[in-house]
Amino acid sequence: MAKLTGGELVGDGGVRLTGIAPLERAGPSDLSFLTGGRYLKAFRASRAGAVLIKKEFRDETSGPATRIVVPEPRMAMANIVRGLFPEPPRPAGVDPTARLGAGVVLGPDVFLGPYVVLGAGVKLGARCVIMAGAVLGDKCSAGDDVTIHPNVVLYPRTVLGNRVVLHAGARLGSDGFGYVRGPEGHEKVPHVGRVVVEDDVEIGANTCVDRGSIGDTIIGAGTKIDNLCQVGHNVRIGKRCILMGQAGIAGSCILEDDVIMAGQAGLAGHFTVGKGAIVAAQAGPISDVPAGMSVSGFPAREHREYMRAMAALFKLAPLARKLEALVERGRDKAR
Repeated sequence: MAKLTGGELVGDGGVRLTGIAPLERAGPSDLSFLTGGRYLKAFRASRAGAVLIKKEFRDETSGPATRIVVPEPRMAMANIVRGLFPEPPRPAGVDPTARLGAGVVLGPDVFLGPYVVLGAGVKLGARCVIMAGAVLGDKCSAGDDVTIHPNVVLYPRTVLGNRVVLHAGARLGSDGFGYVRGPEGHEKVPHVGRVVVEDDVEIGANTCVDRGSIGDTIIGAGTKIDNLCQVGHNVRIGKRCILMGQAGIAGSCILEDDVIMAGQAGLAGHFTVGKGAIVAAQAGPISDVPAGMSVSGFPAREHREYMRAMAALFKLAPLARKLEALVERGRDKAR
């Protein structure tokens, strides 16, 4: 393990490890990791056979004696997991229940699982894996090494780059939520754009990405989107962005590179979030977010400003009680 991570071994290098587990559940044959001081109590009580640990905790007097000192335990653990649990080889072949439309082009070593449906003119690159029940509409395309998990739906003309991963139930390319009020009710705005997903993007289960009304909805290279997120029409997401569970982005928003939107954060339409900005969990910006800024709360404010405001707000209840007591004493004196 030390060799695999390039770490410094402290203690007995002959400990045999057969699994991985969190500190509080690890046994003598498990590897665990300590990421920071908040977990020191669990570390000191842990029965783990060995622990990945930062240099600052190398000489802790209690806790598991066998330690592997690394700069970043979480990253080291990820490398070890890949070593211990290598991914199975990609399957290949076309299941006899798969349905292929006219003009489908399959790259080498493509796998199509049971009941996969490919519309007319679909193009798949080398080593794509399309699992059971997935549906790719007419003229969809995917680059090399794309993995599409069961029951994913790509509406027509959706474009995937290389090494894209779509988890079960994701929907890409559905109509955006666009209507114009007319004399007889809500008139639907036609959506003729596409969804374009660049290289190395991963999209979580049951996440929905709407196609553009006129232009395209674009998800930049290296972006990772969690489960149950909503990306509206004409949204443009930059490179290496992170969207956590239940984040929602309304139509025509722009996320520049390296933006983080935490769980349940939401953006109303036509806002821009600048490069490297962070929108905290459940935050709701009501204007553009400058590059590099962290915002939280609703209406979202710069994070430190918001926390100060919340601290002041929480002081109001005790002050109100004191004020009520003063008023009551005043009434008593008046009587």
